[in-house]
Amino acid sequence: MVQQLILASTSPFRSELLRRLQLSFAIAAPDIDESALPNELAAATAQRLAQAKAQAVAKQFPNALIIGSDQVAACDEQRFGKPGTRQNARQQLRLMSGNEITFHTGLCVLNSATGHTQVQCIPTYVGFRDLTDAEIEAYLDKEDALNCAGSAKSEGLGVSLLRYQRGDDPTALIGLPLITLCDMLRSAGARLP
Repeated sequence: MVQQLILASTSPFRSELLRRLQLSFAIAAPDIDESALPNELAAATAQRLAQAKAQAVAKQFPNALIIGSDQVAACDEQRFGKPGTRQNARQQLRLMSGNEITFHTGLCVLNSATGHTQVQCIPTYVGFRDLTDAEIEAYLDKEDALNCAGSAKSEGLGVSLLRYQRGDDPTALIGLPLITLCDMLRSAGARLP
């Protein structure tokens, strides 16, 4: 019996990426607390939340491969979440200006029939240019970046803010590492080219 594929995320960016694989899937909204635990490293937060998202919808889908993903952007002890407001986005971009930010993308594939769980964290290292206030304002005037970690949408105009992007999976920065996901899905028995 072919298992249903579920994306435990309402992110339009993640569902758009998953469509690239030309697999049929459904979307389920995980209802979890996305707060970091005290003294938890950014990579550990991303992995824990990716797994928690998959587990949160597992009861609704008893015979499915469930994909959970989460991203935490960090520079040293500073974390950069979804800004939500223009003021927060402006502040984030000022703090990221001239720095390297690591975007930790946690990925989980949970087989709800067997309980088998695969979890990984895929880092992407992003160097931001030195940004002037005028550049930040011009960017925010043109790009709706209030719902993405770190306020910079690399798949859009945010790429103009960067000096470099380094990582093993080019889609990880957008929120769903497809190379790693394909490996996990194959390991779980899904058919992919």
